[in-house]
Amino acid sequence: MDKNTITGFVLIAAVLFGFSWFSRPSEEEIRAQQQQDSIAAVTKAKQENERKQAEAKKTEQAKAVLENQDTTVLFYSALNGKAQDIVLENEKLALTLSSKGATVSKAVVKDYKDRNGNKDVTLFEGSDQQLNYTLVAKQMNISTQDLYFTPTAQSKSSVTFVAKAAEGKTLEISYTLGKDYLLSCSIKANGMAGLFDPNNSQISINWKDRVRQQERGFTFENNRSALTYHFSNGGSDELSETSKEIDEEIDEKIDWVAFKNQYFSAVMISKNDFADKAKLTSIPYTKEDGNGYLKQYEAKLNTAFDPSGANPTQFEFYYGPNDFRLLQDVEEGSAFGKDLELERLVYLGWTIFHYINRWFTLYLFDWLRSMAIPMGVVLILITFILKALTFPMVKKSYMSSAKMRVLRPKLDEATKQYDKPEDQMQKQQAMMQLYSEYGVSPLSGCLPMLIQMPVWIAMFNFVPNAIQLRGESFLWMDDLSTYDPIWEWSSNIWLIGDHLSLTCILFCAANLIYSWMSMRQQKDSMVGQQAQQMKMMQYMMFLMPLMFFFMFNDYSSGLNFYYFISLFCSAAIMWTLRKTTNDEKLLAILEAKRAENKANPNRKVSGLAARMQAMQKEAEELRKKREELAKKNARLRGE
Repeated sequence: MDKNTITGFVLIAAVLFGFSWFSRPSEEEIRAQQQQDSIAAVTKAKQENERKQAEAKKTEQAKAVLENQDTTVLFYSALNGKAQDIVLENEKLALTLSSKGATVSKAVVKDYKDRNGNKDVTLFEGSDQQLNYTLVAKQMNISTQDLYFTPTAQSKSSVTFVAKAAEGKTLEISYTLGKDYLLSCSIKANGMAGLFDPNNSQISINWKDRVRQQERGFTFENNRSALTYHFSNGGSDELSETSKEIDEEIDEKIDWVAFKNQYFSAVMISKNDFADKAKLTSIPYTKEDGNGYLKQYEAKLNTAFDPSGANPTQFEFYYGPNDFRLLQDVEEGSAFGKDLELERLVYLGWTIFHYINRWFTLYLFDWLRSMAIPMGVVLILITFILKALTFPMVKKSYMSSAKMRVLRPKLDEATKQYDKPEDQMQKQQAMMQLYSEYGVSPLSGCLPMLIQMPVWIAMFNFVPNAIQLRGESFLWMDDLSTYDPIWEWSSNIWLIGDHLSLTCILFCAANLIYSWMSMRQQKDSMVGQQAQQMKMMQYMMFLMPLMFFFMFNDYSSGLNFYYFISLFCSAAIMWTLRKTTNDEKLLAILEAKRAENKANPNRKVSGLAARMQAMQKEAEELRKKREELAKKNARLRGE
């Protein structure tokens, strides 16, 4: 790795660290922001309260108006009643549906412990989630949230809610719970064809949800929770996980919307797609709010509605875990026959990292998990397998550096006459000439190592989104999906948070050791001024583990543990290669290679060596032209 590449990495690290340090707010700014946030929170709560009061007032006014009118007004009898709870249940899911509005009021995912130790996870209940369907009739707009439905045809897995609009005219909302996490829904009008606006054949949907914090680390989970949607023609997108309030209008048709947190989602799927111009909103909460919620989502959607009842409006709801393989199976069980790509709820990274995780890591992970071994052991075995696969590249990289190391005395001798700053070009040419004679490429030590970086980044995306690690303990780690604190305190400290993670400390320590070994290896293979520059820059390189500590202290112990094992193995491999490499034998091999190259002066040089020779030749020709031009100018001045 040449000094320019190293300098680039160092400057990037320095800029990131410096920006973080100098851009931090002052104490006065923090207090002012806290005061502003408090005012904003109070204002938001006041607005929400006023909105609820306005809705209640509107409902009461509608009831009062209808009480003074003829009882033939649409849904007159359905505006009054008492809410009943109906429970649909299977081995994996328990859903409570309310006859007020005929929607799901509570969703419990079984056999997934929540962060308080309860055996099941409650996604939402009560006012956490609200779903309202609006139909445009000639006489009035019909909002299902204002209607009391009558449950009929009830069983353990299905129910039909009926609201009477008038004699012989009803609105039915039917639900059927499948064998897993999929709930089918059908909305049908009976005998109401002439009551609706003929210019409006759509049903409007307003879906709201306050997503609960389900995991221990608020910030980590919040940054992996996003309102996600899928385009009807393929592909998905999401609202930003980290931005403040977002309002976005989607110009394309979509077929599902998901209110997602890190490991669980509530998804609404439309058979006939949601029309374009869907309006999506995401409002994040902060840890300081202390309300136990991550974000507030809202989706305003429209889809087809047939007033004649010949073609019911159909939806499917998914309430369950973000498990890649499970989501694939659930999609196969969908009655809509669409390529929903629900597995996109599990983020695997972008471009090359997605493909590595999708077609390699997932299969390897599934294979190891099928052995019924602890998840911590799975992470260790994944590390060993990846190290075994990349070992040829690592060895090639090390041997390249070792060759440069044993040639260093010869390089010092060949370039000792080029000590002046203006001789650096000639010094570089002399070094490259010697490398070419010995058949050594100085860049071959860097390129194989860079090939391993996509694997590291792919695992960075895979591990935090693997729900299989959730709740799994290993050694001192109680839960591999969240941080493992060895010390916690009540208030947040800038860049650190409210805890110290042991696996993060181990990862940073292993990174420090590995950086020291790598820098030492690079320094031993460099000549003259390069070695001096490396000595000065190595102290700056040691800042990288410190930056990683600030970044990864809040990350899952599973990810930090994987990086710790990976770096420990890398350091062990480097130490083993150093101990088993005989410098004298290696130098003898290089001398034999040099003799062979000299005996064949007409050999064809290819690859990097050929390009370096061409560059040297061009540089030499340019130098000669400059010298000739300088001599010519000198003669002209003399005349």
